[in-house]
Amino acid sequence: MKKVKKAVFPVAGLGTRFLPATKASPKEMMPVVDKPLIQYAVEEAVEAGISDMIFVTGRTKRSIEDHFDKAYELESELALKNKTEMLEFVRNMLPRNINCIYIRQTEALGLGHAVLCAKPVVGDEPFAVLLADDLLVGQPPVMKQMTDTYDYYRCSVVGVLDVPRAETASYGMVRSASVAERVERIEGIVEKPKPEDSPSTLGVVGRYILTPRIFHHLEKVKPGSGGEIQLTDAMASLILEEQVLAYRYVGTRFDCGSKLGYLQATVEFGRRHPEVGAAFSNYLANLE
Repeated sequence: MKKVKKAVFPVAGLGTRFLPATKASPKEMMPVVDKPLIQYAVEEAVEAGISDMIFVTGRTKRSIEDHFDKAYELESELALKNKTEMLEFVRNMLPRNINCIYIRQTEALGLGHAVLCAKPVVGDEPFAVLLADDLLVGQPPVMKQMTDTYDYYRCSVVGVLDVPRAETASYGMVRSASVAERVERIEGIVEKPKPEDSPSTLGVVGRYILTPRIFHHLEKVKPGSGGEIQLTDAMASLILEEQVLAYRYVGTRFDCGSKLGYLQATVEFGRRHPEVGAAFSNYLANLE
């Protein structure tokens, strides 16, 4: 029985909603307080027992590779200045058993294409997909909740939440039937429908566990919304072959792909930060 040990991080997007900040720097490297978005996502995967981190990158994304690489000059400088606590943090940012693998997506052909790019590394194993601009906070971590669900049902699992009907055009929306508490069987899925056409108000967020059969459907699916290869379209074919579950995760989502969601995350994480949380909360309380 194979466990989920590989995670795919599609990080080749252009981040146009955050221009000019993302003109030369990846949106996934935007910090929430003192940690970039991609690190939160990787830490979530680590806490779910995943050991192989597969980053599907593009041009201008080199800083993501550098972030998870060893930084000899920085470590030497910190050692010289006896900044031992910071040095240990930099050295142990990821456990030593974690493998970081980088694959270049040469064309921006959509999320489905990015996932397909990971096929040579994923092989014939179940795998997770995490979108870093969906910052999810849960206890246990949301991906751990989902790997536990996968271990029980042994099929693809998709993270979902209820969204306002007016916002369905921003999500993949599912039609489903209840299986257990927080678990539903997906009977239909459509990418970004108009509110009047949406099958429900249950929307997909950026967390997936997929069986390797998804690659077969990604290779056959035709370009869909925006001329891109949509993961949603491949999943619509996959559910005709095997069970795919929607999981209503326990936790809070910050949509850091939007300016408002990013600001909300910054405030919430700032308030909880062990170093500055108390002072920042006091500052907020005294704002006019």
